[in-house]
Amino acid sequence: MQMNKDLKDKVIVITGGSSGIGAAAARVLTGMGAQLVISGRSGETKRLAAELNCDYYLVDYTSFTAVRQFAQSLLDKYPRIDVLVNNVGGIISNRRMTEDGHEMTLQVNHLSGFLLTRLLRERLEASEGIVINTSSAANTMGQLNFDDPESEQRYSAMRAYGTAKLMNILHAMEISRRFKGVRAASFHPGVVTTGFAREGSSIVKWFYESPLKNLFMISPEKGADTLVWLITSEAGKDWKEGEYYYKRKPGKKNKQVNTGNAQKLWEASEQLIEQSKRKTW
Repeated sequence: MQMNKDLKDKVIVITGGSSGIGAAAARVLTGMGAQLVISGRSGETKRLAAELNCDYYLVDYTSFTAVRQFAQSLLDKYPRIDVLVNNVGGIISNRRMTEDGHEMTLQVNHLSGFLLTRLLRERLEASEGIVINTSSAANTMGQLNFDDPESEQRYSAMRAYGTAKLMNILHAMEISRRFKGVRAASFHPGVVTTGFAREGSSIVKWFYESPLKNLFMISPEKGADTLVWLITSEAGKDWKEGEYYYKRKPGKKNKQVNTGNAQKLWEASEQLIEQSKRKTW
């Protein structure tokens, strides 16, 4: 990732930035002069922040209250936000519910990032910022069902994850349409040696933890390449707003990726969050 763009005075927020591709990108972007803000759940977040001399926040994405507090902290401290990277994600082996009453895969991988982005809308628009969602090639295994968004009828860890990654693509598409002056995209980092599958099924965890991973997986640094490219290159020239990328080129998308579903998902996501607000506030 040899890039020379000067990012001095640019404020970049990376959620899930304490390890994996988030941490790898944070190191590169800090080296370019960016003012990094990272979030995570573990003590590793504080350790990386000390290494990079950047701000950090401990945020639990299973809680909308925590996401709202995080958003308010960002708004209170940063007059501008140039880049928001919605990078939090993971595979959840069994169907579990969050304190907000939502299926955990849906909330952690999509709804909480959707909420954070919405809460930061005015700041992102004022900064003419960029929003980047970390999706996955698993989006092709997803299946949107607006009649059963919480996977109540049947639950498969990989299907739920793939559907959430499909939602990440649709979310980025709709940001580009709804937010004034804000550019958005999504990307697949590749199969990266990270800990995101620690709560996945036994087979998934075995694959990620076995010696075989070195034959099929890439380093977080390589996985972060497209993310850094999206941040440091020019939207509209080097990449298309609302597009989904893999290795700096348009990636393979689910057949359900279209503007109609993007609009419908946005409205459904707002309704799900408002339902939670009525239950818990």
